[in-house]
Amino acid sequence: MLIIKPRFESFEEYLEYNNDSENFYELFNGELIEMPPESGLNIQIANRLFLVFGLMLGSDRIRGQGLELEVRGEPKNRYPDLTILREEHIQQLSKRNTIRLNMTPPLLVIEIVSPGEIQRDRDYIAKRMQYQDCGIPEYWIVDPQIQTILVLELVANNYTTVGNFSKDDLVRSPQFTQLNLKVSEILNSSQ
Repeated sequence: MLIIKPRFESFEEYLEYNNDSENFYELFNGELIEMPPESGLNIQIANRLFLVFGLMLGSDRIRGQGLELEVRGEPKNRYPDLTILREEHIQQLSKRNTIRLNMTPPLLVIEIVSPGEIQRDRDYIAKRMQYQDCGIPEYWIVDPQIQTILVLELVANNYTTVGNFSKDDLVRSPQFTQLNLKVSEILNSSQ
């Protein structure tokens, strides 16, 4: 059986496509690239962060990996591990869980680094540039391998480091000052 992969000329054309799949795809040079499933450790970390932010903001403003962000460059979309929405996004995302470039950016995007040099470069370099370009005010890179949480804040259209937190450091967030969260509480797998 011959399977023909669809090719898309625009992001709008991609958005109209439905293959009835539960998989996530990045749109890269007009083609769909299937995303591998997350590791169990990354899911655990994302769940811990979801709970912390959910208790603080309510669960409707927190989205896990299923949220799609349209970005400039290649690929044309990303699926952050955790995203903190603005109140206005809740209604906007009721039909499709995609934040478009013409929408107000989310407040915070969190990526959890998977093992490997390619994944590290993707989160620390490529996604950082794309999220910065989208105007996302705050970006966290949670790195289980080196046990750190890097918090970046958008200042004059560039990400600057708020802090690179580890061990029992309290994570400082420019937008969520009421946050009382130690790195060890998020990265400690024995909890």
